[in-house]
Amino acid sequence: MSGLPPTPLPGEESLIRVTHLVYALHAFSALTGIFGAASVIGAFLVGWPSIIAVIINYVKRPDANGTWLESHFRWQIRTFWFAALWALIAIVCALTVIGLPLAIVAWCVLTLWLIYRVARGWLALSGRRPVGDAAA
Repeated sequence: MSGLPPTPLPGEESLIRVTHLVYALHAFSALTGIFGAASVIGAFLVGWPSIIAVIINYVKRPDANGTWLESHFRWQIRTFWFAALWALIAIVCALTVIGLPLAIVAWCVLTLWLIYRVARGWLALSGRRPVGDAAA
């Protein structure tokens, strides 16, 4: 292998741009949480950029089936829904005095995990490589 990114197939360039847009929308949501009044997780899950990103993911995912970009669409969708699941678990824990410290730790870990997922995925896309399990 030469180490150079593969030559895009016809129509793939457009899909690559869409995938970059989705990562950018997710990153924008995270940055809104960092620099705004909301938390990173809150901004990511209920902010309009991430909601639009998930809708784009579901609409364009069939176009990526069978390509290396399919892993990015799966990665982005799973990032959103697993973040939602773990945020819900942390919120339920926060409803009890005993679970409050656990919820705070979970929220912090979830924030770092979310930033990692967006960064790792976007870096793999920039190198024109699949991400996640398909990257092995």
